[in-house]
Amino acid sequence: MPLSDNEIIASIRKGDHRLYGRLVDRYKDRAMTLALRILRDRRDAEEAAQDSFVRAYKALDSFQGTAKFGTWLYRIVYNVCMTKVARNRRDSEFLALDEDQLEVESDIPLAQEIEMKETARIMKDTVEQLPEKYALMLSLFYFQELSHEEICEVTQLPLGTVKIHLFRARNLLRKRLSQKLYPENIAV
Repeated sequence: MPLSDNEIIASIRKGDHRLYGRLVDRYKDRAMTLALRILRDRRDAEEAAQDSFVRAYKALDSFQGTAKFGTWLYRIVYNVCMTKVARNRRDSEFLALDEDQLEVESDIPLAQEIEMKETARIMKDTVEQLPEKYALMLSLFYFQELSHEEICEVTQLPLGTVKIHLFRARNLLRKRLSQKLYPENIAV
């Protein structure tokens, strides 16, 4: 049975620093996905994810365990990325869906696969055009699978604000997708 995050952290604190690699392996893909969504540049995202793991390792003694390790780490990733955004003065919208995350099973008929890929492309483009606060909320909730409370911890926003942003993001996404996918239903 694999060790839990807390068991790994306890072992690291006792001196078995090699176990930190397990935490990195466990969270590297999600950390990279979050960084990529925020920064929209693979090199910047890789650098931010790596920097986040280094910072987390150095601050591991301050991890109190009141939140999940993953939530604590995502907060570090978020902070590192936002610092990079501010430093680079990127005020543009951010959130990019990786098309590899939208994989299609090979036994789907070709026509259906093409339609699904086109729908995924439209969804990706639509999410990228949402205001950054909404795009980030969708990413954290649906793609990072964080709870409302965990999103509060990552973004330092109150629970009510997180819920409102998610509600508005869903409605805006639904409206924009409807306009793109079903333009014939738009009243003239």
